[in-house]
Amino acid sequence: MERYKTVYEGGTGEIIEKKSRFIANVIPITSEEDAFAFIESTKKRYWDATHNCSAYVLGINNELARCSDDGEPPRTAGRPMLDVLTGEGIRNAAVVVTRYFGGTLLGTGGLVRAYQSAAKEGLKNSLIIEKIYGRPLMIRTDYSGIGRIQYLIAQNNLTTLSAEYTDTVAIQVLLTPEEENSFTKKILESTNGKAAMEFGDPVWFADVRGQINLFSD
Repeated sequence: MERYKTVYEGGTGEIIEKKSRFIANVIPITSEEDAFAFIESTKKRYWDATHNCSAYVLGINNELARCSDDGEPPRTAGRPMLDVLTGEGIRNAAVVVTRYFGGTLLGTGGLVRAYQSAAKEGLKNSLIIEKIYGRPLMIRTDYSGIGRIQYLIAQNNLTTLSAEYTDTVAIQVLLTPEEENSFTKKILESTNGKAAMEFGDPVWFADVRGQINLFSD
């Protein structure tokens, strides 16, 4: 997988359904231990709640997915919440929905809808980013080729990581795997083979509030 969505900053959402209060808390996780700790801390925080149901997914390809109904009827809480995470394509995240019973039974269908709606509300109030796999490419050239290189960078809507202007020019851009061959070919053609190019180590990158952030995974 060369791109996936994940939670960068967790959030909280709340809904009311027939006087029952559903509070969703969402966080990013990197391990199952993170999920366990989050679930336990949420249970302690809402110690007087009727239920604290949970779901989490780990791995770029959802290698690990777990959920808990925490006393609700089977498959009415944890599984619907897990379906929200996987349905949204979210990876490496956990959600706990806390319920304060309002005195009116919701029925199986009502519970499923309530827990799903709460989970969606929590995700809506979180910062979701899309991580993209790529490699930085360092391009070195003399000043005669910089104009054409800058044009190609803009034309292909690439992210520039750095630019250094000394007796020569060194520009570093981010490329996805599908962009590598075509872009490097264009650079060589536009500079008559004079530009030197060198790829760096693979990274994951994402737009976070208008800024490109780099991640190791």
